[in-house]
Amino acid sequence: MLVRRLVGSALASLEASRSRIDDLNVYPVPDGDTGANLTLTVRAVADAVASAEAADRPALAHTVARAALMGARGNSGVILSQIVRGVADVLAESTNGIDPLLTARALRGASDAAYRAVRRPVEGTMLSVIRELAEEAERRAGEPGPLGALLVELVRHGEEAVARTPDQLDILREAGVVDAGGAGLVELLRGLAGGVTGQVVPAAPEVAREIAGHDAIHLEPSRYRYCTVFVVEGSGLGRDELEAELELVGDSLLVVGDETALKVHVHTDDPGAALSLGTAAGMIDGIEIANMHEQQEQRERRLSLVPTTRAQSGVVAVVAGEGNRRLFETLAEPVGAIRVVDGGQTANPSTAEIVAALGELEADEAIILPNNPNVRLAAEHAAENAELPAQVVPTESITAGLAALVAYDGARGAAENAAEMARAAAAVATGEVTRASRDVALNGLAIRRGDWLGLVDREPVAAGDDFADVTFGVVSHLLADGLEASSAEPPTPGRKTPRLRRGGPRSLLTLLTGAEAPPLDGLLERLASAHPELEVEVHEGGQPHYPLLLGAE
Repeated sequence: MLVRRLVGSALASLEASRSRIDDLNVYPVPDGDTGANLTLTVRAVADAVASAEAADRPALAHTVARAALMGARGNSGVILSQIVRGVADVLAESTNGIDPLLTARALRGASDAAYRAVRRPVEGTMLSVIRELAEEAERRAGEPGPLGALLVELVRHGEEAVARTPDQLDILREAGVVDAGGAGLVELLRGLAGGVTGQVVPAAPEVAREIAGHDAIHLEPSRYRYCTVFVVEGSGLGRDELEAELELVGDSLLVVGDETALKVHVHTDDPGAALSLGTAAGMIDGIEIANMHEQQEQRERRLSLVPTTRAQSGVVAVVAGEGNRRLFETLAEPVGAIRVVDGGQTANPSTAEIVAALGELEADEAIILPNNPNVRLAAEHAAENAELPAQVVPTESITAGLAALVAYDGARGAAENAAEMARAAAAVATGEVTRASRDVALNGLAIRRGDWLGLVDREPVAAGDDFADVTFGVVSHLLADGLEASSAEPPTPGRKTPRLRRGGPRSLLTLLTGAEAPPLDGLLERLASAHPELEVEVHEGGQPHYPLLLGAE
């Protein structure tokens, strides 16, 4: 299908430029990485198109627009979803092929939709770039020539529009960078042009890392801490009413969609209040809560590193779930090298698969994160048989693996990294929520088949038919002051990890939603009420078998 090929080309172009675009992300506030957010939004469209059955143009346009809306990540992703919707609405009305005139109409529709989505439009952003692309397409609409040639010319004009963004916005000029969202939009268009012409459209000149130097990376953080994104579904939804209510709890507000589904993006210090407003309007889903201040610190760290073509040490991680894979790659790629092996509970990879991943790693040494006790032995055998020196950090869960990865630095050797990463993993208390597969009595719990079952360190601590009650019980155990560790020493790679009953105050809770996770709105409201000081981050992990993975640190 032509649409699949074009979307794939756009996605590949964004993937290739994701890190460069991430490092331009200075406006409006650091609410995640723009390159990653745009890429994940387009990937949601690609996934929907790949699974779509043959349909007429209006049905396909609806599929594309809805996938962009539901998969939108971050401020830039939500705006992009409206650009996609504007294009899709115009193309859905056409019964013939796509020519320069229809392209101009589609880009005008995209520009209008994007501007409508933003309560207070600001020039010097991706809004300016899509508007200038629409204007240029309209100027060229009457010129003879193939569509591919027009798209190539629009790429060139888009590059010029991006280059002008610092002249339109003081914060960009002061930082010495162009707008990240606009740059990403041009890369998407570059991919589409290449897909139509069948030729690679030469990439824009590489942006020197010195451009995003200390003036750019030490910008004042957002006044709000949490980037909160969710979808509200229902009937007769009132966009304007919800937007007015949400404006009272934060800024950088976007509410887009239609009467049946609204995508919300807001920066706030009280995600629970925002979710409560969404719940009052309809059923909420697709919740993402990220700590923007921590993201800014990570960005400053990676931009301060001196880039090299090959890492001293890289990471091989065994991970289940597409969302979790992206989290691992996003953490590791800016500071080193990573290869992800698909696997986990009930799908343990072989030693050969891990060895193969080690062989593909662009690094001189390696650290292996098994992220499951059943994978540890295969990881150790792989380390013994690898052609490069490798250390195993015996992580037993994906949440522990993520914590370990935060401590990774590709400029260090494997031994030093492994020691730091093991300490970071040991500081995290982990939990899971799943369905009980049989009736059993354990740890004083009467567990029935089909009940929700909550575990901490793989031991049952809560069970019942209410997901929120069981999960709240798991969180209570994770946050409670525990007993002293059975060993004061951090775990050493290659040795049996001492079992820790982790104590002390915990201020950050990470939730990774699985492939069939129930709605979290009730749980998040309850956590906000019971633990107002607790920071909660929610990410779509996509792992099978476990609707929710938890980590507290």
